[in-house]
Amino acid sequence: MPLLEKIIRPKLLRSTYDMTIFQTPKYGEDKGYEEVYRISVEANNHEEALYKTFRTFNVPDLVPKDYQGRYIATRDIIFIDEGRRGHYYYRLQPNGWKRVNRILIH
Repeated sequence: MPLLEKIIRPKLLRSTYDMTIFQTPKYGEDKGYEEVYRISVEANNHEEALYKTFRTFNVPDLVPKDYQGRYIATRDIIFIDEGRRGHYYYRLQPNGWKRVNRILIH
């Protein structure tokens, strides 16, 4: 039974996350964030959802054709909307994603 549990369990934990990418008009700025794209991502947790989103928008063959932003880079923000379960903002830092207050968006 443990093998079957390993196969089934990851699929049961998966959630669909509503991800919104925010970028400044010019790379490197700290103010003036604007929503540039929204996408749904299936993942087991926020870390995996952030990884998948980063990969999608940084691998040329995976970038959606209607995406108008630049590659995701340091200082960009991703908003994860889980509805009633919470709203979470993550900013890409040189050492990875860091949770931040939404105040940085404005």
